[in-house]
Amino acid sequence: MIRAGRQHLVRTIADLAAGRRLSKGTFSNRQLHRAPGHPRPISSEHAKVLLWDGAQTDAYNAGTPIPSLPELDDDSDLLDRNEAATTVGVKPSSWDTYKAAPSLASRMVRVKGVEHWPRGTILAWKAARPGYAAGTSRPKGAGDLVPRDMMHTRTAPLLDADPAVTGKAVAEALGVHLQTAQTALGQLRAQRIAERLRDRPGRSAVDVATELGYPAKAVRRAVTLAEAYHRAHNIRPYLASVTQALTAAGITPGEPAVRVGDDGQACVSLTLGPDTAVAALVWHEQYGWFTSPSRRHPIPSKAAGRPPAGEGIRYLGQSVTPQAEEIAAAVLDRRKGTNYPRTEGGCSHT
Repeated sequence: MIRAGRQHLVRTIADLAAGRRLSKGTFSNRQLHRAPGHPRPISSEHAKVLLWDGAQTDAYNAGTPIPSLPELDDDSDLLDRNEAATTVGVKPSSWDTYKAAPSLASRMVRVKGVEHWPRGTILAWKAARPGYAAGTSRPKGAGDLVPRDMMHTRTAPLLDADPAVTGKAVAEALGVHLQTAQTALGQLRAQRIAERLRDRPGRSAVDVATELGYPAKAVRRAVTLAEAYHRAHNIRPYLASVTQALTAAGITPGEPAVRVGDDGQACVSLTLGPDTAVAALVWHEQYGWFTSPSRRHPIPSKAAGRPPAGEGIRYLGQSVTPQAEEIAAAVLDRRKGTNYPRTEGGCSHT
């Protein structure tokens, strides 16, 4: 590790060679850094890049007594990948996933090209890690530490770091329930497959998932979701017409947000302005348009394959894809709409 306040003294093997006025190759071939009495590296035992403390190596070269390094741990000590993993009690490969957590990523520093994290940051993250209960990665009854609408943003770096990352690893890194992590992970993989399918038409979703490095057991679910995202993408012209009709009627819609519901069907939500009595609109590829009472979470969860129902939910239009002007008029007139969809047919704009 790099002891607190000694980052400026760190040396690489190239620095050691330069100090002896030798090339790095000559220095390494002669194994001069392994000579009797030479200071030991300050990096971990299995580190890929070895580092030394410059005060110690300078003293060795000068033939003077080699100073000792501080022995007491400090929160400002900088730990490398292997040391961080040991501190948390996981394998280095697991740390490669955990390090993408915002609280760790924001404090990571590179010293001579090697990633390090302050000891205090690692310990704080470790203390905040959730326990296990009832097969989840959060104590039973505890809420998620990450708001649902931030899950994709927080999960994406973990997936970038490891395409095969598991739901359990994401749950531990972010402090959320296992099901929450698995849902976000599956949706992100599906979105990326769908994006590749649009860029490279003619490829199968399974082939694209394999190219992206997704594990076989996650491919089936990801492919199903990706196909739903792809269907939602295909109705963009229709969604644009609805947005235009709402704007013309004096209603301010937000940007369309595409999600796949718990039933595997594509959904698109539009939050509406604060002056509108309806908080949000949702288009469901099986049930069509309905109003939602929530701007933050407009798409109801866990509908168990049944049409969402309840206070604030009205189904609009006579079909899955009614005329845009019909939707705008129904938003303004609370008398229009039904408690359940008039149709449960498939999407006609795919």
